[in-house]
Amino acid sequence: MTERTGMRQSDQMFAFKAGIQNIESMKKKWKTAGVKILGITGGVGAGKSTVLTYLKENYGAKVLEADAVGHLVQKPDTSCWKRIVDVFGPDILRENRTIDRGRLGAIVYADRDKLDELNAIVHPAVKEYICQEIDRCRRTKQGLFIVIEAALLLEDHYDEICDEIWYIYADEKVREERLMRSRGYSQIKVRQIMENQLSEEEFRRRCRTVIDNSGNPENTYVQIDAALQLFQTFC
Repeated sequence: MTERTGMRQSDQMFAFKAGIQNIESMKKKWKTAGVKILGITGGVGAGKSTVLTYLKENYGAKVLEADAVGHLVQKPDTSCWKRIVDVFGPDILRENRTIDRGRLGAIVYADRDKLDELNAIVHPAVKEYICQEIDRCRRTKQGLFIVIEAALLLEDHYDEICDEIWYIYADEKVREERLMRSRGYSQIKVRQIMENQLSEEEFRRRCRTVIDNSGNPENTYVQIDAALQLFQTFC
């Protein structure tokens, strides 16, 4: 549920803090251990996965994608799974007891309050998992360069734990063509999704670095290399 959440600002702040114990203490330990956390965000179809793959393969980054983590924390019998089933009922489950995202989506996208309720369960669990994974990397000294990717990175206040945030930009027409080709979305659906995300102006205002991923991947890689040099200098 990352393309549109509809969470209110107060809910977002509560969601970030809920379930994460001693976050300030953890952040101090991360900094002392030399852990560097980079946030990656941008509109749908901007090609964030291209950037993540490059950072992982060429810089050994430990990549944590919020959407993928969301799937992990909703596995059967996890605390998050139990809360979702308690609230939305067993009819959302498949025969193997996994959550049917189609059934659940049909419920929450028809009811704004239900959507807020789901996000208030899932988002804190995702953030707690990510924070615990960062702390595990600190303790084991494996992967001290952490990259967090989330479509709602700014809205969900991940800037509170990131040393820097990059905005992955791509021209709207490029994004539209990518989504229609790779996901089979209609032009109308693409436009609807884009309209419910932050504007380019807002992304640029809130992110220190902009990576233009509109064209040749090689051009994107050159920008990443240069931006990482500055990131390592300032952090």
